[in-house]
Amino acid sequence: MKNNLRKLRKERKLTQVALQMKTGIEQALLSKFETGERIPTTETLLILADFYNVSIDYILCRTEKRELNK
Repeated sequence: MKNNLRKLRKERKLTQVALQMKTGIEQALLSKFETGERIPTTETLLILADFYNVSIDYILCRTEKRELNK
């Protein structure tokens, strides 16, 4: 998971602080998610998946497909 979160943020050319401002998720938590120190709550995963327009499964490295199943 940590690799996909960092990859998604870097692709958008965002810092953790910029991502915090856009999502409301604290920068310290974003850092811990990216290093694997903490696992996001379901609510946080939903926020990140919606922001990046990817599936939660992609964030969790359960699939390599980014697309949402709609």
